[in-house]
Amino acid sequence: MTSSISNEPISPLTGVDRIVETRLPTRHGEFAMVGYEDHLGVAHVAITVGLDDETLNGEPVLVRIHSECLTGDALGSHRCDCGDQLDAALARIAQEGRGAVIYVRGHEGRGIGLLEKLRAYALQDRGMDTVDANLELGHPADARSYEQSAHILADLSVTAVRLLSNNPAKQEALEALGVRIVDRVALGVADRPDNARYLATKRTRMRHDEPLDLWERLLDGDVPTLRDDPLVQLYGPLVTAGPDLVIAQLGQSLDGFIASRTGDAEFVTGPEDRLRLHRMRALVDAVVVGASTVIADDPRLTVRDCAGDDPVRVVVDPQGRIPLTAHVLREADAPTLWLVGPDVAVPDSLPAHVTTGRLATAGPTDPAELLALLADRGLTRVLIEGGGRLVSAFVAAGEVDRLYLTTAPVLIGDGVPGLRFDGTDVMAEALRGPVRRFALGEDVCTEILLQAGSTS
Repeated sequence: MTSSISNEPISPLTGVDRIVETRLPTRHGEFAMVGYEDHLGVAHVAITVGLDDETLNGEPVLVRIHSECLTGDALGSHRCDCGDQLDAALARIAQEGRGAVIYVRGHEGRGIGLLEKLRAYALQDRGMDTVDANLELGHPADARSYEQSAHILADLSVTAVRLLSNNPAKQEALEALGVRIVDRVALGVADRPDNARYLATKRTRMRHDEPLDLWERLLDGDVPTLRDDPLVQLYGPLVTAGPDLVIAQLGQSLDGFIASRTGDAEFVTGPEDRLRLHRMRALVDAVVVGASTVIADDPRLTVRDCAGDDPVRVVVDPQGRIPLTAHVLREADAPTLWLVGPDVAVPDSLPAHVTTGRLATAGPTDPAELLALLADRGLTRVLIEGGGRLVSAFVAAGEVDRLYLTTAPVLIGDGVPGLRFDGTDVMAEALRGPVRRFALGEDVCTEILLQAGSTS
């Protein structure tokens, strides 16, 4: 349902006055805040970043038109998704570096006012949906108008908009006012038990977009700011980390072994941790393992347990030890880069999915050299997956941004060690970093932030 508004394009600056400008530091970064007053005396604000740049030149700007919601925005109510969407919009615009949230007052309850919204809530408590509750009280399903928003955009010199909204009616209303919208960008936050019916009503009766799967959204680079969602907590920082990222991971026993003394590692950690690993593979360009891992485990190194693209499989094999029957060389389910030493003889008849590369020496591989070699091939988001010696070398060289150590509640007693590198004589000089911990079934995954420049 669209708002009942004029279809005539507005003249700039006839409906709002710019009153004041100031700065707004937030947990998402610092914004500029501009205060406006409309012809009815209602105050509105534009929360902006990057709009004072002289290079704007008519480029489309990411904009969220956010309707005032005391219960959701200020009180954290879960009956609606307003607070979550406001937080997500500020985070998305801060990440983009240019955009605006126009916070429209007078839109409480889709324009019916605070007390009437509470009366509508009471009717919803008795079984009505949000549309029927408004109609029962004698109001339209949506009484909002957006003239003030169109005036504010004109004042901000925003001439083309990428509208951050799930509501096609909002786009139609703004376009009827002469606002040029070049794209509508989904702004999704995960449904909560308390607002699932409300959101379902908006989708079925008010044409709001259906939600994207949360993992699919993360794969698309869209990171919701629903702070208590495990997917967002664990993978969100990896999505937003940028094009250059090195992560490493090991799954080990409580006493620090990644396999038994026979090399058996199936399975040290449980299925929840294996799903985590597959999701991390889906978020990188390349997954790197050493020759010993391929010889011992014959891994596939693909994304199988979740949606996502397979990364390039990189095998570091300075002495050419892995057998030609290894899965990564035999099966074309993902591209494979086989890195061998300068004197290793490579068969001419390798499958088409296998590419070979030359390392500088037949000895231990220098992590920085390996990363440079991968970067030359466009592989800059890298997961060092194993084994213990390779991960340890990267950690010791200071080349890991985030390290994930998953410990399983098992004691092996003797076996293949996990993380090992030259240590320090005093605890004060031990390698430390901010940590986060995640329960994955019976396992515990500890994330250690090792590089000061990494995104947290």
